Amino acid sequence: MPIEEIAKKVSDRYARAASTGEQMCCPTSYDFADLRSFIPDEVLKISYGCGTPAGLKTVGPGETVLDIGSGGGIDCFEAARLVGPSGHVIGLDMTDTMLEIAGRNAPIVAANLGYTSSNVEFRKGMADAMPVESDTIDLIISNCVINLAPDKRKVFKEMFRVAKPGGRFTISDIVSDRPVPQYLVHDTGKWGDCLSGALTLSNYMAGMTEAGFFGIHLVKSAPWQVIDGIHFFSVTLTGYKPAPAASPPTVRYATLCGPFSRVIDERGTSFQRGIPQPIGPDTITLLSRPPLVPHFVLSYDPLWLDREDPRWSAVLPAQEPCVWRGDFALLAGPFLEVADDDSHVYRRGEPLEICSKTVTVLAAERYAPHFAIINRAGSAVSGDAASCSPTGSCC
Repeated sequence: MPIEEIAKKVSDRYARAASTGEQMCCPTSYDFADLRSFIPDEVLKISYGCGTPAGLKTVGPGETVLDIGSGGGIDCFEAARLVGPSGHVIGLDMTDTMLEIAGRNAPIVAANLGYTSSNVEFRKGMADAMPVESDTIDLIISNCVINLAPDKRKVFKEMFRVAKPGGRFTISDIVSDRPVPQYLVHDTGKWGDCLSGALTLSNYMAGMTEAGFFGIHLVKSAPWQVIDGIHFFSVTLTGYKPAPAASPPTVRYATLCGPFSRVIDERGTSFQRGIPQPIGPDTITLLSRPPLVPHFVLSYDPLWLDREDPRWSAVLPAQEPCVWRGDFALLAGPFLEVADDDSHVYRRGEPLEICSKTVTVLAAERYAPHFAIINRAGSAVSGDAASCSPTGSCC
């Protein structure tokens, strides 16, 4: 199906939904009682998405925010409140009906917020060719929209282009646990349902890395639908555009403290827990970002850690037989590959079947933020406890 045809059909679908009040595909959760205090109901009733824009929690006064696929403007208007009258918000959408609704409500929202003029503007355009200046955006948000774009890698490259050095994105989207087959890819109706255009989590995160972003990590995830054995689920991801180093590095080594026994970062550097690894300026920048900071000790001189050191972190499985219940774990960053203390190797975005004991391990505080867990069992599993090794330990 030609890209232009896909875009037109998706746009027509959302325009029709805006006119009829049809409830669209994606799961979302907003505090409508709070938003109704300054956003008109005309906007709230056409708010579609697969997650709330968690990135807005990081917004500061005066920042510039870009919302890709702004629809009726709900996320833009919330951003407008958070950046304050000195900030600026750009909403980008390809559907005229949505832009009309958002545009006529912008001055109403500004008045409700007590602003002398609106700090929000809406522009018509495509996500893969944004009418936005390069290096101008502090935060990019998007809510269940990029899966609708036929060429996601072009979208990721455009995101990287418009972000300021040191800027960031936080986007929610629908991904799948395995490639979407061609019969769904060419089903026009399922494009509008956020199905046909979904990438696997592995390809989604790889596309962002290829575009130049780093520190890409999971904020939250939730299951959505299972279609013909394919699991579609919502993920919210954050990542950063590199910025020039502000000053000469004051550290030369990084020591992994856990809970992983081994990791490979996005630049391909491998770290073994407790063993200092020489690092350069780019890796220092990477490891200084919030999702990685808790896992490393940075030092000027080599620093070894052992099990007696309070900074050493490990989560061991119970030494007992396990039960296989159909659970699969998907690593969602900020590493390309990790290993636990039970010989499991997880590669970013690739489902790995895990037993009941490993489910418990990955639910631990240090592990949980990095994994999405899905269950592929079609019904309740009543399997007996099993042992995965001759010694009786598992897994």
